[in-house]
Amino acid sequence: MKKLIVVAAALLLLAGCSSSQPGGDASTQKLVVAATAVPHAEILKQVKPILAKEGVELEIKVFADYVQPNVQVLEKSVDANYFQSKPYLDAFNHQRGTDLVMVTGVHIEPLGAYSRKFKSIDQLPDGATVSLPNDPSNGGRALLLIAKHGLITLKDPSNVLSSPKDIIANPKQLKFRELEAAMLPRTLDEVDLALINTNYALAAGLHPIKDALLIEDKDSPYVNGLVTRQDNKDDPRIQKLAKALNSPEVKAFIEQKYQGAVLPAF
Repeated sequence: MKKLIVVAAALLLLAGCSSSQPGGDASTQKLVVAATAVPHAEILKQVKPILAKEGVELEIKVFADYVQPNVQVLEKSVDANYFQSKPYLDAFNHQRGTDLVMVTGVHIEPLGAYSRKFKSIDQLPDGATVSLPNDPSNGGRALLLIAKHGLITLKDPSNVLSSPKDIIANPKQLKFRELEAAMLPRTLDEVDLALINTNYALAAGLHPIKDALLIEDKDSPYVNGLVTRQDNKDDPRIQKLAKALNSPEVKAFIEQKYQGAVLPAF
């Protein structure tokens, strides 16, 4: 009899554990979200107490790249992610044949151009080496920024997926190095100019408003938001998180914490 009780208790324990796994049914109260460290994970930490009042336990898994968070959502290892812009998501879905969706936009991280060798973009010499993200969305974004300031001319100035092959005029004969976005801050001592996403710039101790020689303005279309699978977007836990991320508390945190380096998009 004692053995039967022990076995039954073990089965109940296993059942309880399985109900808290990511990708579970809508009654599951644990929510696992992948994010990059700055500012996404920092912002998510601010909504933990808000969600706790709603009966949702938020677990944040931090990643250092722009691919795994989407892969983890597709594999149902996590419920959602918060790290990417809509153009990046669209490019990822197009390349991979996936249908991840953005549930809500949260903030804008103005991409900037940084240099340790020059104090002004006008000092950039002919033949300068420029590093930029190697993914289509952020690479195109970087090229659009420097094209806007006259350093290059693009075949289609509105194409967010422009690549160096789309440059039709390069008066300074700039040389481009395409690298993984997370690696770009490390190239600052090796190149003349680096186009760096704000999350990686902040993590490297750079302040976009003070340190960037060029920076996107507040009208940037690159809104970062909460992303999940089609079959998961209406999950009550996801909807509670979306609401919390667009709350007055989060808006005040973004404005006070980042002082213009990150802008609320709601």
